Amino acid sequence: MAKTAEKTRKAEKTLLSRLSESPNVVDKTDAAAFLDDLLAAAKAEKCRKLAKIDRKGAPADFLKGVLEGSPWLRGLLEADPAMAERVLFADTDSYLAVLGAAARSEVRAAEDRAAAMVALRRYKNEAAALVALADLGGVWSVDRVIAAMTEIADTAVSSAVDWLLAAAAEKGDLALADKAEPSRDSGYILLAMGKHGAAELNFSSDIDLIVLYDPARAHAADPEEVEALFVRITRDLVKLMQEFTADGYVFRTDLRLRPDPGATPIAISLEAALEYYESMGQNWERAALIKARPCAGDIAAGEAFLREISPFVWRKYMDFAALADVHAMKRQIHAHKGHSAVAVRGHNLKLGRGGIREIEFFVQTQQLVIGGRHPELRTRRTLDALDLLAEGGWIKPKVRDDLADAYRFLRRLEHRLQIVADEQTQTMPADADDLERFARFAAFKGEAEMANALTAELRTVQRHYANLFEDAPTLSTDTGNLVFTGDEDDPETLETLLRMGFTNPKEVTAAVRAWHFGRIAASRSARARERLTEITPALLEALGTTANPDSALLAFDQFVSRLPAGMQLFSLLWSNPHLLHLLAEILGTAPRLADLLSRRPRVFAAVLEPDFFDALPSREMLETRLEATLAEAASYEDALDRARIFGQEQSFLIGVRVLSGTVSAADAGGAFARLAELLVDRLHHLAAEELARTNGRIKKGAVAVVAMGKLGGAEMTATSDLDLILLYDYRGEEPTSDGRRPLPASQYYIRLTQRLVAALSAPTGEGTLYEVDMRLRPSGRSGPLAVHIDGFASYQTDEAWTWEHMALTRARVISGPDKLARRIGDVVGKVLTAKRGMKDLRADIVDMRDRIQKEKGSDDAWEIKTVRGGLIDVEFIAQFLQLAYGHKHPEILSQNTAAALAAARQAGVLKKGDAAVLEPACQLYHAVTQILRLCLTGPFDPAQTPRGLSRLLCNAADVPDLSRLEADLRDTQAKVKAVFDKLLAV
Repeated sequence: MAKTAEKTRKAEKTLLSRLSESPNVVDKTDAAAFLDDLLAAAKAEKCRKLAKIDRKGAPADFLKGVLEGSPWLRGLLEADPAMAERVLFADTDSYLAVLGAAARSEVRAAEDRAAAMVALRRYKNEAAALVALADLGGVWSVDRVIAAMTEIADTAVSSAVDWLLAAAAEKGDLALADKAEPSRDSGYILLAMGKHGAAELNFSSDIDLIVLYDPARAHAADPEEVEALFVRITRDLVKLMQEFTADGYVFRTDLRLRPDPGATPIAISLEAALEYYESMGQNWERAALIKARPCAGDIAAGEAFLREISPFVWRKYMDFAALADVHAMKRQIHAHKGHSAVAVRGHNLKLGRGGIREIEFFVQTQQLVIGGRHPELRTRRTLDALDLLAEGGWIKPKVRDDLADAYRFLRRLEHRLQIVADEQTQTMPADADDLERFARFAAFKGEAEMANALTAELRTVQRHYANLFEDAPTLSTDTGNLVFTGDEDDPETLETLLRMGFTNPKEVTAAVRAWHFGRIAASRSARARERLTEITPALLEALGTTANPDSALLAFDQFVSRLPAGMQLFSLLWSNPHLLHLLAEILGTAPRLADLLSRRPRVFAAVLEPDFFDALPSREMLETRLEATLAEAASYEDALDRARIFGQEQSFLIGVRVLSGTVSAADAGGAFARLAELLVDRLHHLAAEELARTNGRIKKGAVAVVAMGKLGGAEMTATSDLDLILLYDYRGEEPTSDGRRPLPASQYYIRLTQRLVAALSAPTGEGTLYEVDMRLRPSGRSGPLAVHIDGFASYQTDEAWTWEHMALTRARVISGPDKLARRIGDVVGKVLTAKRGMKDLRADIVDMRDRIQKEKGSDDAWEIKTVRGGLIDVEFIAQFLQLAYGHKHPEILSQNTAAALAAARQAGVLKKGDAAVLEPACQLYHAVTQILRLCLTGPFDPAQTPRGLSRLLCNAADVPDLSRLEADLRDTQAKVKAVFDKLLAV
């Protein structure tokens, strides 16, 4: 009886015996087959407990949902059924500690680095499987899950550090104070930052570390080489953690939160760190250090360091200008008052409105403001801080409960997203089918139930976050006096304006005085002048942060001077400071947008619409608006003017979304492309109709416009030109058009091409739309402007160079009849899936890259397109993979670079480790390029970057400052170049 009772108690502690929820199956047949595969593997490996699971019980249903919903877990469990059995049948609450103790022992006993790497990776795999299954089964709460992930990271890092220190001691590089505990009193300090530091690590998170050393505590064999020693150990630590092997990886490791990462070694001395924080430390670093925690190495020395920098982090007197700086540097998405719509598809649970970042920032901001005077608020964990803020009366208990519930809900959903494929993502699926599948994996009945629950939480967070930052601009400025009354300039006001960044302060005072005196229609009413007076200090401060404050003020003056009335605008700017700063950024940082706004102030009205920041208009919405615009055209020339107005205004609105941070680089590239292909399609038809008036039509003829380059890849920026090819077809012998001025078909389609190019690029009274480049057509400049489909197919098959096939990977029909579009698609597909000689292909691509480097190459990290390891390298790799493996894996063909890389990774032709370099690089390069193309007309000089542009670039790349961004770029470019050289080695 006693033995039976003991067995029962043990059974009740296993993961499978404690299930409280389960992923819902989408396809019962697939799910059952996955379970059969796992049980068959268990049987083959003699894992009796797992093999004997009842296929009709709750554990089987749970495993079906897990295996179907998470390809990563399915692969992990099937590959190692013994591990699966241990995790599923162990005592859930104690097994993680058992795994950790075993891992420390195995790593300590490892004879070389390879053995240590194997031990660490096997520990991470089994521990991560335990956490994922306990999360999916509702066995562990969110709090337990994030604590467990932190425990895994701490164990892995500390074990690796101990091994590296012991290895260094064995080589004679240093002496250990305690050989049994190599880290103790070693002077080697590792601070966990971010979610790792706060013991809130998410499932597939990177770990952020700051690595320090104390030469006085370190017993280095050569004191002159102590920095080199700890830099080498740190480099080896990163390799132990993140290098991809057959067993996977442990944690991606980021060392860039250290002081001035672009100029300091990856391990820095305590003295250098203290000097930096005391003399140059920035507010975003204070916020980051709230969560700092010694996690490995010399823990006592790490805790002493944190005590020493405590006065830097926790100031007794917090000025609110510094708080505003923290707000900007943390790159929060603004909570738009009155703009409450929240999307679910494609929503970023971390960075999106109402997301995890807003909860964290809600807490951190108040900790920074209050924590200097109230030490009890100095806690790392977000949920603990919410409790303490409520206990101290700083927030209401209802706010605490709302945000805590939302935090747990969002973190739970974030984990489910990451468990699907062990990817660091916080973005909800954008595709309807994918979203439904994910909702069921997350234990919802379907998309609707999940969307309702998620939307409610996001709106709750958004409301509380907005209330925290709802203050309108003040009537004064810390910079000095701002007096604009009377006819003469106030000398102190002129000095203030100079300090703000204006070089011609007298012109500023003249413009402001004209506004206040009602010399423009927008300020004729007393109420409008009152509102304008109230926003003037904040407006001037905002303009002063832009690239050229004087030009920004002039643009604002031209903008308001063309308004018929100003009360509505000034009131909105007064009550929505983010709109005021957005307007300033447009006027002072993005000259193209500023020029359009000054000429067409009405376009800003669209920015004020409640749903403007929520979602980009669909192709159908744009098409409806364009048709309504063109329907009023009195002539062909009028239609071209109206198309230009429409295109310029819609491009402006996309640009504003980019500046505001509400549209990602990938979405912006797609939005610019969607607008361009709509305009090309409509103007193609208009040009054809106009040509038909004089030259008639080709009976049974057809013509299509093929997009290439950035348009074909849906990666356009605000300044992209259009790479186009026109292909036509007809039946039988070459026909002649049936108009009063008949033309042979070949001449007719060339004439149509000329009309289309003029319709897109010829300057009219409303300017131009796009520059058009036709050089990618067969034979380039020497070939005809329009080409017969048969000639195109023959050329691509028999004559085209490798670089032309590379360009063809982006070919996409954007206008023309479906039948011809399909035929063109077949031709392109046949060319791209033809088998090629790998050696010649590599040689051709490397030769082309070398020629580009010779003609346009640069060592400047900000020349993102042409620098070695830059965007061209990423694009060339994506094109190489498609040409090299398209014959075996046609599913990897995609006009979009990011999509092609992802497809190549999924098909197995791009290794996971290489994809982990290339995919984030592609995202980073596009994000930065979007901002640079939007804001600059010439080369970028980081030394002369105004605060506004610097902030936009940092927002786009999600980094705290420009030096960190430049360091990221150089690091990324080096890694991309290494991948390029490896994949294309001849």
